[in-house]
Amino acid sequence: MTGPRYRPISFDRLTGELTERIAALGPDRLRIAVDGAAGATDTAALADALADPLRVRGRAALRVSAQDFLRPASLRFEHGKRDPDARYTDWLDVGGLRREVLDPAGPGGSGLVLPALWDARRDRATRAERTELPPGGIVLLDGEFLLGQGLPIDLSVHLWLSPGALRRRLPAEEHWALPAHERYADEVDPAAVADVVVRVDDPRHPALLERAP
Repeated sequence: MTGPRYRPISFDRLTGELTERIAALGPDRLRIAVDGAAGATDTAALADALADPLRVRGRAALRVSAQDFLRPASLRFEHGKRDPDARYTDWLDVGGLRREVLDPAGPGGSGLVLPALWDARRDRATRAERTELPPGGIVLLDGEFLLGQGLPIDLSVHLWLSPGALRRRLPAEEHWALPAHERYADEVDPAAVADVVVRVDDPRHPALLERAP
């Protein structure tokens, strides 16, 4: 029995193929998620790279980071700053992200999106203003542990790392979070549920998972 097939692909080619796939989803507002381990994968770089090609196609693109939708420190760090279970289940304000971004950008939504809710560094509300996402506009969301949360996403991209690569790529001071990533792999299996999977064991040489039609 053969394992999964990965096709080597350049970053530029990956961006181009994703742009084509997103555009093919239709003319309505769309919510795209780029998911991957924080500190070990560069989800922001890929989400950023999609913005301009989509705008060239006449689609307004709004970048949103899950890092701006973390819960207050009193809730995130209730069990300490290095609790892997809390990082997995308690750090992201799932309700806020859905209420302020994904639902307004979805079918029947107002189109009024709050691009940032909480400044985790200062531990206070950002006071950001809502942005009007026009018809056909696209939210490009990046972050970790985004799948399996029940978030309304129209296309999900997961940046996958083998366990060994994750350990190597994650800074040593972040190794306390490895059990959180193990739970995510076991309980959600993002490489199975994501619409698009990109292997990034070597970020200079990504590879795209090719699924059987």
